[in-house]
Amino acid sequence: MLFPHFSGRVGRHATGTVGITSPTVKTYGGELAVVTVTYSPGPTLDAFLDTLTRATSRPVRVVLADNGSTDGVPERAAKERTGVRLLHTGGNLGYGGAANRAVATLPDDVGWVVVANPDLRWTPGSLDALLAAAERWPRGGSFGPLIREPGGRVYPSARLLPSLGKGMGHALFGKIWPDNPWTRQYRQQTRAVAERAAGWLSGSCLLIRRTAFDSVDGFDSTYFMYFEDVDLGDRLGRAGWLNVYVPSAEVTHIGGHATARAARPMLTAHHESAYKYLAERYFGPWWAPLRLVIRAGLALKLTWELRSVRDRVHR
Repeated sequence: MLFPHFSGRVGRHATGTVGITSPTVKTYGGELAVVTVTYSPGPTLDAFLDTLTRATSRPVRVVLADNGSTDGVPERAAKERTGVRLLHTGGNLGYGGAANRAVATLPDDVGWVVVANPDLRWTPGSLDALLAAAERWPRGGSFGPLIREPGGRVYPSARLLPSLGKGMGHALFGKIWPDNPWTRQYRQQTRAVAERAAGWLSGSCLLIRRTAFDSVDGFDSTYFMYFEDVDLGDRLGRAGWLNVYVPSAEVTHIGGHATARAARPMLTAHHESAYKYLAERYFGPWWAPLRLVIRAGLALKLTWELRSVRDRVHR
């Protein structure tokens, strides 16, 4: 397969904005690798690897970027399965940081990288469908499948980039008023299910053109968890790449095996990342009052959600 050359590299300036800096081009081969970040994944990893064998007819190497598992599952998978390699990250680097570490270890013959959660189940042919879409979209940098929840419901995985109106409306009212107009627009829930460009795609399953990934320096590893996929989609778009939703490819997301064990810390991390994303895009002293409003609104929302978690636990 052929890959487009990119004439610039995206960098983060001192102001927190994103722009094009010095040109850097690297040509890769057409091989495929799958990177999954593990943190005591339990039985979900076996289902991920079993269904992956039917997702593509191409040879694929798998890297398990392990953030400190204690259940022995990643070690067993690497020992018993051909083509599966275990990479100890040396600590809990978060999702984006661990994925970056794994991609950096891949040889130059790998030009296509899938970054995916280990609690996915692949539909037969789904990865080949993503690769076929990449042929149709030469400026596509990332490609995301249709994601179903375990009950069959379609998860809105191709969304607009958060704006002050839609993003904050969704953040503040999405849980208590799910059908509010800001959430519907932000999640693109009323759009027909069709192949199209999106603002960003869910990081739970992404096929990424490696030249595109390198052109923006991969994930921003300062996001420990959550919003690293929103940030990546934004930076890819600013660099001239497209984020392409491919509903002809389907996966099922079982749900966070690891995060379910720590709902309160994960809720806190989600709100901190949401603030970080918006604060970086409204930087400077003139935006300080707005940042205070955003922080206060997110703090109130977090308090309400933590109270809901506590109430469920004590029922």
